[in-house]
Parts: sequence; structure tokens; C-alpha cells
Amino acid sequence: MPSGGRGPSGGRAPLRVAVIGGGPGGLYAAALLKRLDPAREVTVFERNAPEDTFGFGVVLSDETVGGIENADPDVYGTLRRHMVRWDAIDVVHRGRTLRSTGHGFAAVSRRTLLSVLHARCRELGVRLVFRTEAPPAARLARHHDLVVAADGVHSATRTAHAEVFRPTVTAHRCRYIWLAADFALDAFRFEIAESRHGLFQLHAYPYAPRASTAVVEAREEVWRAAGLDRMDERACARWCAGLFHETLGGRPLRGNNSQWTAFRTVATARWSHGRVVLLGDAAHTAHFSIGSGTKLAVEDALALAACLREQPDVPGALEAYEAERRPVVQSTQRAARASLTWFEELAGYTRQPPYRFAFNLLTRSRRVTHGNLRLRDPGFVAATEREAGIPGGTPPMFTPFRLRRLTLRNRVVVSPMDMYRSRDGVPGDFHLVHLGARALGGAGLTMTEMVCVSARGRITPGCAGLWNDVQEAAWRRVTAFVHAQSPTAAIGLQLGHSGRKGSTRLMWEGIDDPLPEGNWPLVAASPLPYRPGVSQVPHELTRVQLAAIRDQFTEAARRAARAGFDLLELHCAHGYLLSGFLSPLTNRRTDAYGGSLTARLRYPLEVFDAVREAWPAERPMTVRISATDWAEGGTTGEDAVRIAAAFAEHGADALDVSTGQVVAHERPDVGRSYQTPYADRIRNALGVPVIAVGAVSSWDDVNSLVLAGRADLCALARPHLYDPHWTLHAAAEQGYEGPGAPWPEPYRAGSRRPPAGRTDAPKPRLAL
Repeated sequence: MPSGGRGPSGGRAPLRVAVIGGGPGGLYAAALLKRLDPAREVTVFERNAPEDTFGFGVVLSDETVGGIENADPDVYGTLRRHMVRWDAIDVVHRGRTLRSTGHGFAAVSRRTLLSVLHARCRELGVRLVFRTEAPPAARLARHHDLVVAADGVHSATRTAHAEVFRPTVTAHRCRYIWLAADFALDAFRFEIAESRHGLFQLHAYPYAPRASTAVVEAREEVWRAAGLDRMDERACARWCAGLFHETLGGRPLRGNNSQWTAFRTVATARWSHGRVVLLGDAAHTAHFSIGSGTKLAVEDALALAACLREQPDVPGALEAYEAERRPVVQSTQRAARASLTWFEELAGYTRQPPYRFAFNLLTRSRRVTHGNLRLRDPGFVAATEREAGIPGGTPPMFTPFRLRRLTLRNRVVVSPMDMYRSRDGVPGDFHLVHLGARALGGAGLTMTEMVCVSARGRITPGCAGLWNDVQEAAWRRVTAFVHAQSPTAAIGLQLGHSGRKGSTRLMWEGIDDPLPEGNWPLVAASPLPYRPGVSQVPHELTRVQLAAIRDQFTEAARRAARAGFDLLELHCAHGYLLSGFLSPLTNRRTDAYGGSLTARLRYPLEVFDAVREAWPAERPMTVRISATDWAEGGTTGEDAVRIAAAFAEHGADALDVSTGQVVAHERPDVGRSYQTPYADRIRNALGVPVIAVGAVSSWDDVNSLVLAGRADLCALARPHLYDPHWTLHAAAEQGYEGPGAPWPEPYRAGSRRPPAGRTDAPKPRLAL
């Protein structure tokens, strides 16, 4: 077996490299590895013929093209002569075409790309073996220092070593087909066709001077209803050409071994095994609606080659490669998931006005935002804002929003955050300063932490409550301060019961860990501990106890009204008592309160109805839900829509859409704004106002979500811990001075960013 030691020149000894798969990623990796060390023996195994290819065009970002230019100028120079470039995106919906410019795309024929890479590999001395199945990776690893498995989405290497790579493959709900037209579009074109069978969408772009790729996509049920599952390739191409007749100008579409397929997201827990490393689609996939798999594979090849040059040995190089690329890929996959989900839920957006629809589509992945789209195409953003009725010079986040008789001055909410600073449930000076500071800081609505309806309904001994007169008076002190010192700010109370997640330590002493002493008994929908073997087993509530807790909620609501709160939110999320009834993972009851989703909703709705009756009619009431449990067998996105619909039918004025924290074994897909697609789905499926929450961290995110119609309000937690005046600073940074962000009189002198220090002052002239 090769030693991998050092040669006489002091450099690494020649590596014998085998590449499984002759797609762009595998070929580019082979070329780079050979170019960086001509002494390497590099062999590429490809089971198809050199001229065989599937699909048509490949889109590459400017960043990827720049990487190719730096890594191999010869490849870049050849590709540049064949690339087509454009900067416009056309969105076509209901007969109207809206164009946005300033985006910057480059594409090339897949056949041309392969031909260029074949020529470069031969020029460098890479051995290309076509029409041959590669030996198994394990066998190749016996005689090679490195085996690069670039064998695609159906990777045999990944399957053969599944116990090491631990792949997950998620199938999605749309079918799509890759076709082509023999003329060049002048923009990236998204077109929606509303057929009698349902919605179809076209993703089309030029890839050569006289050719365009045309991907047609539809939900599985729509595809079947149209009979496309029973047509051959030629018939499907004719049918799709007829559907998009105007865009094509009557021209036909053609296929290339084209088949309708469902996209599958591939993720792997590890990318390497000994001397074998996965690359491109073998390791990960990202939906075509945000870019090509080829782009990711080419970037993988660049990183792998660089790490092999920089690290002293193969194991270290493979570790560095994965450490460098995995965060990038995971970020791309999150964006791709948001994009593909947007297209899956397309029917919920078709009622939007034209510019909002187009803006929503362009920002669907959360990578394009209000801010950078305004830099690319200020006219397009301005038209979108005019259509939405937003006054000139007003960022979307600073428009008012009305719930019943309460008008919020802007769209920013200080999200509920447990502070664990109460004593016997009584909020003190800390709460006055904490909540008062954030109301003074400009947010339209400041929410309390979850306020508990009883001593046994607390999460920890430090949690706030509202079950006695002392607590009520303490809360009245807080609301009076907010209303007096920030008159247009609103303050809301979140009301809840801990259920099976109670009687625990303060968060920083051990989150969800039981108290070392002084525990109180827990109650829940079913006798299931939150953390088996660690948490206390709760008592399953009887009907009499359910009624008693319902009465505790209504009494707390009356106290909240007397205490002066403007809005009340019922906490039905995060695995607390009411949430525990909603999830099938935590509700195993066999009576009228368990079983179907309708039955699981029964008790939370009973509590909601009782609280709504006790809460003043003119004041709004919202409900926070967990839209997914992030766990198999738990609440799904479809369930969340039904849950939201039920609360809306019972009078909820808005849904505060969070996720998870219901079961300890959850596996959330965490990332920037990662929970907002669930709020988006509920808002546009039901037409009810929603509050989006979940790693919304910038004012650009808030502007994007509001203008796209994905959320009506945005709740931010950590940003308000970092900066109590986050909203006022967002206004200052955007140059906004209107009624949506009024500065308190004592703070008005601080409404401009302070001047920088002397280091930015003009330098003295020291020479002629």
C-alpha cells in the first residue's frame, strides 16, 4: 500500500488517485490534483461514453467562476469563450411579466463543460477510462492513496459504506423534468401556468447563444392529474411546450433522456472513510432552484485540491476539506430547502399582487434580501413598496399594523424571553428595567416572558406568575411605566403553564434539569417525562383537573386585563402544557382529548375560548404554536396549518409561529430565519396574520419578510438582549425618522450615530 511519505525534493510523495465518476466535479478534481502535482497518477472511471450527458445547461455563480479562474486559468479561459452571461430575472404570473436586473449569471452547455474538462485532463496526463464501471471504492483504496467518490446522487460508494457516511435522503413533493429549447432567452425566467389540473412552474435560462434550459415542475398530484406520468418523453415535451407556448414563441421543447423525477435532498453525517472521500452530489444535494449541483461539486473540488496541497497528509487534508466545506454546504442546503418549499407551496402565493409575488419569489431562499435587492435594482424594490402602500422613505418594518383596536407603530416584536428573575412569581425591578428599556428602544410590541397561571405551572422557581394580587400589582407597575414613557408602544403578556417541563433549575444552572430539592409534582396530557430517566414523570390530568387549570388561565387573563396589558398571547408551543396536548408525541390519551388532531386540539381550544371570553373584546389575543416537532411522528407543517386554522376560527387575531422544544430528541434544522417558512405557509394558506420568529437577526430580514408577505410581525429575542434599542438603531441606520420609530425625548440627542474617533480624521500633509 502506498506510503504517503515524502520524496527526495522534500515535498509529498506522488499520490495515486482514483476518481469514481466523470461528471464535472470528478473531472475538475482530477485536473486540479494533477496540475498541482504533475507526478501524481490520477485515473477517472466513468461508466458512460465521453459524449453522453444528461441535462443541458449549467449555471455557475460569479464567485465559482472566479474560483475556477484562480485555480486553473486555462480552464477558465476556454470556458469563458463558451459562457453566456446575463443579469435579468423575469417573473411571469397571470399574464404580467416583471423584470428585475443586476443579478449576474453565467451558464455553459453541460456538454461543452465536459468537453473542456476532458481536454484539460488529457493535456495534464490524467487517465480517463470510459464505458467502465469503477471497481468498488474499498478495492481501489488498497492500491491508491486517495479515492474520490464523485458518483452522483445515487452514489454506490455512499451506499456501500452507509454505516460510516450515515446518509439521509429526503424526497420532496414536486416532480420536474429537464428540457431544452433551441433559442436563447435574455433573462432567467420564472413563469407560473395555472392549468385546469393545477399549477406548473417553468425555470428557464440561456446556456448557449442559441439554446435555453427549461425545467418544468409541478406538485406530484398535479403532475398525475395532467396524465404526464403516462406520457413518454416526446409527448411530455410537446405538452409542456403547449403550456408555455407564449414564452417559447411556438417553438418546441426537446429532451435528452429526460424523465420526470422527484428531487431528493441528500445529506451525510461524514464525507470521508479512510482514504475514500465523497464529493458533490454523492455527499450532498441542493435543489436546482437556487443553483446547480455542478456549482457545489466544482467548489468541492477546489477545496479538496487546496486542502491536499496545504495539509501534511491525506487524513488531515480530508478533515480540513470537510471542515471547510460542510458549513458552506449546510447553509446552501438550508437556502435550497426554503426555495423548494416555496415552490411546493406556490398555490398559497398566487393571490398576491404582482410585485409582491415577484419580490417574494426573488427573496424565497433568504439569500436575496430587501437590502441587497435594493442595491441591485432599486426601481424594482421601490415599485414593490408603492404597490404595498408603503410611503416613500419608509422601510417596510416601520409601517403600522392593526390588531382589533390596537395599532402597533411598527412590525418589530420583542420576543418572550424567560428571565428567571422573579421571586414567588412576583416580577421586580429587573422586569421593570428589562421590559421598560426594550419598549423605550422602539419595538412596536414588547412581550413578557411566559407568565405562569399557578405556582405549580412554573418552569423554575424564578419564573413569573399572575395568580395573586401581589403579582398583579407588580405587573401593573411595569405596564404603567411603558405606557407613560413610551406612549405609542404596546406591551403584551404571554400566558402559559409548564406542564411536564416544570420544576427545573434556572437555565444557567442546568437547562431542563430537575431541581435538586423542593420539587413540585408535574401534570401533563400523558404520563411521559420530557427526558426519560432524568425528568420527573408527570401525572396525567383528569377532567376535573383540566377544568381547574382552565379556570386558572381565565383568572390570570382577568388579572392581565386589570394590570393594563395591551395584548395577551396563549402559549401553546415548546412542549409546555397546552403544547403537550397538541403533539402526538406527547399526547397518548385515549379519552376525548387524545387521538386525532381534532381531539388533541380540544383542550387547548377550550382554554382559548375561556380566556378569550375573559379577555376584553377590544384587545387582541394571539397564540404561539410549535409548527413542527422536528422529530419523526410529531407535528408536521400540514398539522400546523390545521392547528392555526382552528385557533383562527375560534378568534385568534394572529398566530405566533415557532417550532420545536416539544421533545428532547428533536433534530432542528437551525439556521438564519429557519422557522419563518412555517409562518409564511400558515399566513398564505389561511390568510391570517402571523408573527415570525426564529433567528431573525437583522432589520434587513424584517424588511424582507414583511414586504414579501411572509409575515406581518417579526419577533426577535437575542438581538434585543444584545441591544435593547435595536429598533431605534435600525431606524437610524436606514435614515428613517418617522412615527414608526419615535425616539423618547431624553434620548433624541442619540438618534444620530456618534462621530468616530480621531483615527478617521483627515491626516496631515507630511510631504510635497
